[in-house]
Amino acid sequence: MQDMLLIAFFAFLGAASVGLVGALVLRLLRHRSVAVSLTVVAAVAVTAMLAGTLAVAQAMFLSSHDLSVVTTVVAMAAVVSLATALLLGRWVVARSRELALAARSFGDGGSFAAPDGASTAELAALSRELAATSDRLAASRERERALEASRRELVAWISHDLRTPLAGLRAMSEALEDGVVADPARYHRQIRTEVDRLNSMVGDLFELSRIHAGALALTPTRMSVYDLVGEALAGADPLAREHGVRLVGDMVEQIPVEVDGKEMTRVLANLLVNAIRRTPADGTVAVAAERRQDWVVLSVTDGCGGIPEEDLPRVFDTGWRGTQARTPPAGAGLGLAIVRGIVEAHAGHADVRNVHGGCRFEVSLPAAAVPSV
Repeated sequence: MQDMLLIAFFAFLGAASVGLVGALVLRLLRHRSVAVSLTVVAAVAVTAMLAGTLAVAQAMFLSSHDLSVVTTVVAMAAVVSLATALLLGRWVVARSRELALAARSFGDGGSFAAPDGASTAELAALSRELAATSDRLAASRERERALEASRRELVAWISHDLRTPLAGLRAMSEALEDGVVADPARYHRQIRTEVDRLNSMVGDLFELSRIHAGALALTPTRMSVYDLVGEALAGADPLAREHGVRLVGDMVEQIPVEVDGKEMTRVLANLLVNAIRRTPADGTVAVAAERRQDWVVLSVTDGCGGIPEEDLPRVFDTGWRGTQARTPPAGAGLGLAIVRGIVEAHAGHADVRNVHGGCRFEVSLPAAAVPSV
């Protein structure tokens, strides 16, 4: 038993000394190729075994013949180990280079395609992560292109919508200044109307900028959808009467929701104004509210005749307006974008689909929790 302990002790001393040297070498070569590191590890393993054997041989006074035999065996093992380490290292390096080239392609704006052939589990996992990252980057680039196109359209339309009333205001003010107006009161009323429209446009731009900046502060309170819809219908009634459109709100359930009343009133007002302006005279705009599982769904159905299917995905984009709505008083195409922003800030979502004779805008909000008794 004592002899075995001595053998283990001398073997450990010899192997540990080599291991320390190997650790120092690995630290010095830590920035080199993985093939070099694998070769060093294989060399350390074989050398540690040889050092431990030699230490035991010296302590146990083995014969020179036995020592040469052991040394020869260890040497052959060293050759095989180093060759295997070099082959494995070269293979890993080759796979890493292929992966780096593939990653470079999607970094330059392309898409990532994992190299063909087998690879280690770590490199395969890295390939999957790079593929997922490539998909996310592609989606981000697409959103950025769509947003940039939307911004260009918005700037063009805002410029057009601002130029027209500003030119009219200038002409009316010059006419009033020159005293060539037969009915100054009518010009004053028209100037007031144009100023109100410009003020509304600026207000929409400010609201949209707050939404995009994430600075829309909400103050949720518990209220009934019935009261929310009733207030919105009352506010839209004068416009509906002016356009000869009938407002209907008979299918509204008294469902509690926790929302910012002011912001959600603006959502319904934007939807109602949009529906009224696009519904022909003697048409109907219907508002409904119902509960669907964990959601409260408010809908506004108009009689606009429907939206082209190719335009449906763009309805809530900033600056989007249908082909029949590109002239005043249709606005700057911000109302529906504001609707989506406010609804999403309430953890909900807005949708639109065509129905018979028109289209239906739906706003889905999380249902309020039922208070425990």
